Amino acid sequence: DVQLVESGGGLVQPGGSLRLSCASSEQPYSSIFVGWFRQVPGKEREGVAVLYQRNIGSDRTYYADSVKGRFTISQDNAKNTWFLQMNSLKPEDTAMYYCAAARYWVQYPLKADEYEYWGQGTQVTVTS
Repeated sequence: DVQLVESGGGLVQPGGSLRLSCASSEQPYSSIFVGWFRQVPGKEREGVAVLYQRNIGSDRTYYADSVKGRFTISQDNAKNTWFLQMNSLKPEDTAMYYCAAARYWVQYPLKADEYEYWGQGTQVTVTS
């Protein structure tokens, strides 16, 4: 089974930054959509940032409106790892963050139910 392992969550003050990492055990690595989702109790899991690797060096990214300009998704193919750099964090960014991956075409990249693989989640708490 493919395993995704997140790291990098924690407690941060408003305006601060965190960097999340997700490492995939998939061999050979063939995921073409990788992303980050978040969830708070009582709400649906929402897409935060997704990267679609069309070709080597030609990626397309998708962001939720609420994080555009503050969050950046990136990938290190050599290490089967992707990242979420989160800057200018706000209290409303507080959530459990999950990484996800898919080997096949995803019609709606920010929609959670289209992904095959999921990490266990890492908590991000933004508070003063």
